[in-house]
Amino acid sequence: MDCLMSIARLLFSIARRNLSFIKLGMKILMASTEMAPLARTGGLGDVIEALSAELLKRGHEVSVVLPLYRSIRENKALALKSTGVDVKVNVGSKRLDAEIFECTAPTGVQVFLVRRDEYFDRSGIYGSEGRSYDDNAERFIYFSRAVVELARHMDPAPDILHAHDWQSALVPAFVKERGLPFGTVLTIHNLAYQGSFWGVDFGLTNLPGHYFSQNGLEFHGRLNFLKGGIVFADKVTTVSERYCRDIQTPEAGCGLDGILRAQAHKLVGILNGADYDIWNPAIDKTIPSAYTPANLAGKACCRKALLEELGLNAAPTGPVFAMISRLAQQKGLDLLIPLLDRLLSDDVRLAILGEGEEEYERELMIAARKYPGKFVFRKGFDDALAHRIDAGADVMFIPSHFEPCGQTAMYTLKYGTLPVARITGGLHQIIQDYDPTEATGNGFVFFDETPAALWDAIRRTKAVFAQPAKWQEVMRRAMASDFSWPAAAEKYEKVYESVSRGK
Repeated sequence: MDCLMSIARLLFSIARRNLSFIKLGMKILMASTEMAPLARTGGLGDVIEALSAELLKRGHEVSVVLPLYRSIRENKALALKSTGVDVKVNVGSKRLDAEIFECTAPTGVQVFLVRRDEYFDRSGIYGSEGRSYDDNAERFIYFSRAVVELARHMDPAPDILHAHDWQSALVPAFVKERGLPFGTVLTIHNLAYQGSFWGVDFGLTNLPGHYFSQNGLEFHGRLNFLKGGIVFADKVTTVSERYCRDIQTPEAGCGLDGILRAQAHKLVGILNGADYDIWNPAIDKTIPSAYTPANLAGKACCRKALLEELGLNAAPTGPVFAMISRLAQQKGLDLLIPLLDRLLSDDVRLAILGEGEEEYERELMIAARKYPGKFVFRKGFDDALAHRIDAGADVMFIPSHFEPCGQTAMYTLKYGTLPVARITGGLHQIIQDYDPTEATGNGFVFFDETPAALWDAIRRTKAVFAQPAKWQEVMRRAMASDFSWPAAAEKYEKVYESVSRGK
């Protein structure tokens, strides 16, 4: 009888623990260097904003910790206040204070901000004038240490520390070295950016010497933040299932494919979502006219207004093409630029918004001067203009050599702006090639990494655009694509649960 009672108590204890997870959720602290709209240079900021908000909706206690950048401190719309908590952070021989501030994001998520002006009171997040800051290793070692110290001061303590990309990838290593009870998750948003620094910078981590080894943070004699995170995190996620497979190959592994294959047992691919409360032409307040798949009249209004705003000649007979992107080799500018003369010899329009490598910026500026009224290049990133381009363009170029997720494609599909994309990474899960015989597909894809392959996709796109009924049919199918966040958040919950139970 006593044995039966013991078994019953054990089963009740397990059930209560599981029920606690379902009803009360978990306490999750995300470490990131970006979160829209507070600080953003690309898709990472969008993901942190949307994922944290979705997890909050699902009953979890979610906080995000960011560096307190100058741009955040000067944002009068944020009600910043000090938490009264100061933590001590060791960086090499230095013992530094970290003053913790807090605010609430527009989504309702609590945001903690680590203040250290010598590291973060700067004009840029990662660098300025096209160059990374020389002390980025020290800056983000300090930030990662501060995240762990903040977690130690929280009561109740977090169940999960979720680090994002290389800048906070050392968080799992610091947790491991201290023997702290937090579950750790690392998300790789782009493996090409690893946080690789001189080996001497390892001394700034204050980790024991054996951590700088082939089983730790050392990679070909250098300190590699991302490799350390992959090795020491309890789980590692990537931003699409396809990218999870791709990065375990030499072709897409950026040198870390062997490490990733060795850690394959803890890799999980989760396709990011799109926040349709923000990216939705039916409710978007930043565009001139709302529209829906059932009533596309507003799309024509947005097209006309965009051409006027950008100073492009009105009413082309061909499509209005666009590209919104970081200007980096990854994004396939080397495939598009050789085609500009050929593309713009027809009655089409082209708008490109972005900034990045000087070589690409220079080429685009030259082309814009050569084709006034037909092509405009806007350097920088303007979120509201990005929305208006999504709404006003007919076609979006996404000729990437690799694309971990492809949120740009998710956004542009919702606006009925059809993508011309090289199919890679997460784009496999987002875009289906138009098939006129089966009347399927939501875009136009190509496979070979050549300008000729891209031109073939452009040619097919223009042929369909010349048939308005067919074009609208594909538009409506594109707008019906659904990549909302709940499905992705549910998969993250399962990852967190497995880590927490493992602890």
